[in-house]
Amino acid sequence: MKNLTFDQLWDAVNGGAVALRSILTLQPAGGEGDKVFPPTYLLEGGAEHMYAVEERFVPGANKTSQTVLLDSVASQANRAEFALLEGWELGELKFPVPYVDFKEHGELVNFEKLTVLDAPHRLADAIFRDSLLDGNLFRLTDIGRKITNASPRNATDIYRYSPTSLLFGMWDSTGPKGGLGSKFQRAYVSEIVGYDAKFGKKVGSRIDPLGIEKLSQEDLIYKSKDADEVWTFDKDDANKDKKGKVTGVNRPSEVNHGNIPPSIDSKSGGVTISKALQTTVLSLATLRKLRFSGYSREAEAAARCAISALGVAAIAYQYEMDFDLRSRCLLLPQHTPQIEFLMRNGTHSEQLNLDRSISMDILNQAVEKSHSVGIGWETDIIRMLPAPKLIDLLRRSHKLSKSEQPQQ
Repeated sequence: MKNLTFDQLWDAVNGGAVALRSILTLQPAGGEGDKVFPPTYLLEGGAEHMYAVEERFVPGANKTSQTVLLDSVASQANRAEFALLEGWELGELKFPVPYVDFKEHGELVNFEKLTVLDAPHRLADAIFRDSLLDGNLFRLTDIGRKITNASPRNATDIYRYSPTSLLFGMWDSTGPKGGLGSKFQRAYVSEIVGYDAKFGKKVGSRIDPLGIEKLSQEDLIYKSKDADEVWTFDKDDANKDKKGKVTGVNRPSEVNHGNIPPSIDSKSGGVTISKALQTTVLSLATLRKLRFSGYSREAEAAARCAISALGVAAIAYQYEMDFDLRSRCLLLPQHTPQIEFLMRNGTHSEQLNLDRSISMDILNQAVEKSHSVGIGWETDIIRMLPAPKLIDLLRRSHKLSKSEQPQQ
């Protein structure tokens, strides 16, 4: 199988294809037929399971299958962003990644920095809005104003400072324009679906090693006013609710002691599947809607190609980050990533091989091309600091959460 090349990507982005696609077959780590656990959702109406279940056509077969969603589009986008962040932090992938430095506030957050690849709304997130760049609120700086004024018809500044926001989509709903802020359609769409889903049951129980079983009706457990103590038998030390009342319980299980009788859960008991498919589509048609005011057609094409190269790198790097989706849902790929271009007439190109080193080389060539035609990315580090009011908001929220912490 031939390797994907920069020239092939360049030709595709310039009108040779509508999209780029990767379909990866996966199986549970325990082997074919082993149980896996999908993400759970609130039960709707008469739903029998807490999973996203639907009938779908089976690719390459003239039949339908009961499928279950194993990883959603939004979750897959987050995993792809995490994979790109890994490449960036290793110094293997070169592209701008604005971030907010929280290093001095370790008592409030469990990370040193929050990047545009971590934030839910990417560069338009309120976390960036409420942070300082060179001592000024981000949206009031030159870069911030450019971000506010950017649009799909003039995406130059989003491209320059945060190209991944164009790849994964962004709605600038938290900026000065509110809900009228520009929307950038996502070009990268991926999900993982399990086929021929058969639903199982999950059992649970707990034997208390201390032999704590029950209390008398007179022995009441109260939530302690001291959050560190968690609970108390002393009513005088008990925490009061908003109405000034004190409520006690006589069940040790309320404070995580005692036995839990065996139970069966048929709503979220896992599934067995014949296989799982990760389907990833990078829409070149979406990227061709982006315009870059004041630049030549060649420069615009170079910008779109660079964004596409980031999407290609996301596919390759996510593959190497493995598919440990959640507890008891580790999937193993049955082959390496294979890329194909989808044409306007419904046909597709030959399968092309893709791996980490191939994607690095393609991205480097795309970056070099865009710089050569004058539409390169920002090379300076864009480091912000959280505004004092954001830190104050964090402290107040954490203080209240601690005081209202439920019994453990």
